[in-house]
Amino acid sequence: MNIPQYNEMFNPVLQALHELGGSGSIEEINSKVIEQQKYPPEIIDTLHGDGPRTEIEYRLAWSRTYLKKFGLLENSSRGIWSISNDKNDVKKVNQKEVVDFVLSLAKGKKNKTLDDVDVLDNEVENKTWQDELIELLLTMSPNAFERLIQRMLRESGFTQVEVTGKTGDGGIDGKGIFKIAGLISFNVLFQCKRWQNSVASSDIRDFRGALQGRADKGLFVTTGSFTRDAIKEASRDGATPIDLLDGDSLTNKLKELKLGISIEKVEKITINEKWFETI
Repeated sequence: MNIPQYNEMFNPVLQALHELGGSGSIEEINSKVIEQQKYPPEIIDTLHGDGPRTEIEYRLAWSRTYLKKFGLLENSSRGIWSISNDKNDVKKVNQKEVVDFVLSLAKGKKNKTLDDVDVLDNEVENKTWQDELIELLLTMSPNAFERLIQRMLRESGFTQVEVTGKTGDGGIDGKGIFKIAGLISFNVLFQCKRWQNSVASSDIRDFRGALQGRADKGLFVTTGSFTRDAIKEASRDGATPIDLLDGDSLTNKLKELKLGISIEKVEKITINEKWFETI
């Protein structure tokens, strides 16, 4: 089974959004499409280039972009995608019609065809701030990355956060205490990996083995992603729970905490002509 092209995912994306109630996060949409289409592991885990995104995630992002330009989807500043209000009854689209319309929007590109995949790659999927941040994180030393995660956890409400970084400690990079409402405390051990590829279920099992009898919860942070089996393993019944933070979640958390990231708001001024007419 070959990895489907971006245009072949238009209708699966629409179907997923309808099943999700009309809106969903990128992770929810991707997971729903993968679940509906029953893609095998060898397709799901294939990386786009050197990563950190998988090829499926990359092409689904491309599909959402096309559907947005076609007027079927819209997305908020919080990363939530939804079906446009006046298009709620649309359940299926003609792939070629969508592609031709989007291509007609690009100056000098009206003669492009559906087969111009390499060109479309650069036209539609520009590098995001998250991609740039992941690239920067991958250049950090292991110690610096661990200190960054330590700072992030402290800013998120953890106390007594320590970076251990001991070799032969089952991948444990540090520990901390998280208290809820000042009443309930959890001892948390964390592992952080600057990886471009996907974290597998075996990595989660190894990490959990190191947690036994030492912590209430585990936290696995990576600049890459987690395979579906890894996600299932992390929440397996009867086992020590492990929370997962992938590259997208990590960059969004750093943005939320404004750690090394600044957000500029552009002032927009609108003149109310009718107001002046009433003077």
